[in-house]
Amino acid sequence: MSALPTIAVTAGEPAGIGPDLCVRLAERKWQARLVLIGDIELLRERARRLGAGVRFGPFVARTAPAAGVAEVVHLPLATRARPGEPDPANARCVLATLEAAVGGCLSGEFAAMVTAPVQKSSINDAGIPFSGHTEFLAARTNAPHVVMMLVGGPPARTLRVALATTHLPLAAVPTAITQESLTATLRVVAADLTAKFGIARPRIAVCGLNPHAGEAGHLGREEIEIIEPAIAAARAAGMELSGPLPADTVFVPAKLAAFDCVIAMYHDQGLPVLKHASFGHGVNVTLGLPIVRTSVDHGTALDLAAEGSSARAADPGSMFAALELAIQLAGASHHA
Repeated sequence: MSALPTIAVTAGEPAGIGPDLCVRLAERKWQARLVLIGDIELLRERARRLGAGVRFGPFVARTAPAAGVAEVVHLPLATRARPGEPDPANARCVLATLEAAVGGCLSGEFAAMVTAPVQKSSINDAGIPFSGHTEFLAARTNAPHVVMMLVGGPPARTLRVALATTHLPLAAVPTAITQESLTATLRVVAADLTAKFGIARPRIAVCGLNPHAGEAGHLGREEIEIIEPAIAAARAAGMELSGPLPADTVFVPAKLAAFDCVIAMYHDQGLPVLKHASFGHGVNVTLGLPIVRTSVDHGTALDLAAEGSSARAADPGSMFAALELAIQLAGASHHA
């Protein structure tokens, strides 16, 4: 038992596909001890609906799991979940699953955490400020600077895209990119590519903010005044960086082959490319945390949860990939 890492998996939005994905995880054997965190009755209900022969039982730390039983940290919902219809009454229950997972990771009880998607609007409708897992985990772990990175593509040509800014209105992006914040992002990405992904000297491409990377200042001066100085400072600290590069050409396969990671300036600059290459099998990784956290590359898919039939069942590929990467990164962190 001790040879396998213990991985916490949060069930996400109760009305979404997260519980279904947890059921699909529980159907398989993994090179890890899986601990699902959510409402055990909800998981049983979804297993019945999916026709999955999965048995769920309580997780007991420092006790060997019962054979054939999927372990659950039971955190009951405030009100019964209706597939496809998020209820703000359950928002605090959703956040409680995240608290349990991150608390277990910080204490060493869990080697990593994997998160199913949450419905941000439902949490906000409950009067709770919440902009995403990334920001929540940064606050909970007191991490000074975190970075969202998505990993996807075929194993032989893995694509990694990190973001200088995450969940912001597009109009707010330029002022959010400062030399200080971008330098911190470069530092975190380089450090975690080495510590967690085992890349001794990461080669990082940095996108410009504007079309054609600003066209020498004719299409914007952010590259000249902010991005170039941040890159220069990071290079002086020993990092291997290229940029600022035009975002419309950096993803050309021949150019990508020269880099281990691309840093995009905002969410929709880099992620459409990655999701085109690997949607349904991509993984969201939070860099800069003192713990390992991975997640799916998609949302709650309320429509699929509402239907719930085998013909329209949610594709668990991204969840499987997130768990596999969490197991890999947990092993790397353990041996670091």
